[in-house]
Amino acid sequence: MEIQRFEALIDDIIKNRISDLHFGTDEFAYIRNGVGDMSPVPAFGKLTEADIAAIVSYIIARPFTERTVDASYERSGTRFRVNISRTIRGVTLAFRMIPSKIPEPESIGLPKHLLDLTVAEKGIILITGPTGSGKSTTMAAMLEHVNRTTQKHIITLEDPVEFVYENAKSLIHQRELGKQFENFPDGIRSILREDPDVIVVGEMRDLETIRAAVTLAETGHLVFSTLHTNDTVQTVDRIIQSFPPDEQSQIRMQFSLALRCVISQVLLPKADGAGRVVAREIMLNNDSIRNLIIRGETHHMYSVLEISKQEGMILMDDAIIDLYRRKYVAKETILKYVRDKDRIAMLTEGT
Repeated sequence: MEIQRFEALIDDIIKNRISDLHFGTDEFAYIRNGVGDMSPVPAFGKLTEADIAAIVSYIIARPFTERTVDASYERSGTRFRVNISRTIRGVTLAFRMIPSKIPEPESIGLPKHLLDLTVAEKGIILITGPTGSGKSTTMAAMLEHVNRTTQKHIITLEDPVEFVYENAKSLIHQRELGKQFENFPDGIRSILREDPDVIVVGEMRDLETIRAAVTLAETGHLVFSTLHTNDTVQTVDRIIQSFPPDEQSQIRMQFSLALRCVISQVLLPKADGAGRVVAREIMLNNDSIRNLIIRGETHHMYSVLEISKQEGMILMDDAIIDLYRRKYVAKETILKYVRDKDRIAMLTEGT
């Protein structure tokens, strides 16, 4: 394949603000449109194995020999996160466009009380959700708020680097997995010698990384990280259950003290078809949440979220119904995404 043809497609993706581009062996290219649906690009033609190999070599500057690789790609000042993987049919590539400008919190519906948490001296802030739910964007907006409003030393460990920050009031250093550090646990150990105040762990993927992040949050650092979980309560369970049974009692106590908040989010198609809007479930760590974590009674956390709206907490179902009442999403959308369909049916009756 001529790389110029690939670059021309990327230029079209940038021009039309397409969020995702997918390549597969013996398949048409596919894009994800503004409401999240996938559609083929027949005009580009099907990609052969040789086409895929040429694009991969161009992106990572070497042959692809692993099962999967995460990389970054930049074209005309626009950055893409790229995943290269193998399937039963051959190699695939997934491109996710990273906005060139870090969004203002208001533009992505980020409430002020979440920004207020970023001035904490220590603790852990977790942003969770499925792939493509905007976790990186939310974290970038919160981190840029730290950068603009406080005088901190911020170090990020990312896979790959997505948003690129410029020093404002804070000093910020970014590192990419495989380039500036070998793995997250080693990267965390290394930066402890560099006097950080705020540490970003791009994703907590394994027990060693989770253990290190919780310890950092206990010992005078503000830690941001992400997890692929579907709600706030599931996030707490995932953290605790990552540890061996004989350590879970201790980690419950540690995590209950270190946690600042869990933000779980999903992107929903807008009612007018013009893109997507974010819905967020928010859990703030208060005495009730802390005690439930310690006792292992996390299933009761949903009730705490439901009755703690004045503190800034919210269930995902309530966040979605709020979007519906404000006419951002259609009724069929909320019925597809809510957890408690009977309750939502009652709340939307007659609307």
